[in-house]
Amino acid sequence: MTINDLIKLANGHLLALLIFFVSPPVIAWLCGRIHGRGNGGNAPWKYIYSVLVYLVCIPGLFASVLTGYELFFQRADLLNVNLAIYFLPIVSMVVTLIFIHKTVNFENVPGFDRISGLMVMIGCSFLIALVIDKTRIWVMFHGSIAMLFALAAGIFALLKWGTYMLFRRHDEPKQLAPKFPGVE
Repeated sequence: MTINDLIKLANGHLLALLIFFVSPPVIAWLCGRIHGRGNGGNAPWKYIYSVLVYLVCIPGLFASVLTGYELFFQRADLLNVNLAIYFLPIVSMVVTLIFIHKTVNFENVPGFDRISGLMVMIGCSFLIALVIDKTRIWVMFHGSIAMLFALAAGIFALLKWGTYMLFRRHDEPKQLAPKFPGVE
């Protein structure tokens, strides 16, 4: 099965997609109302939030990569794509994470550090592929060598942090994200 086959299959089940991607933000909002502010890090709620994070982040990441690929590499017209396949998972992911973050700190959600590390790794990999594609860096680099080294060092730091967060053992301590000058 190819990605195009999967998209065609999803086109035939739009109501199921709509229900699947509207439910997590609604559930996250309802959970926040039920347990109240400050109690989201407690026993049953943090596991519900963890399931919700994974339910929206995996398809949201896939849809982000698919949309970015279509836009930047294939130069497709995004006005002619199905919103439920290309944008609904991304919107569902963002809205669900916002609702969860309003009621609980992400450090209390089991597995969030791993999924955030995966997001960073996928984002950096996509950025590297985009930079290589757009600048034709393998032919000639027109910027200064300092800019090339700064770009490489920044991407390396994010990839290293993302890899550590994704593949660390449970007994290893969490590392803070790299800090960049001028970025809060």
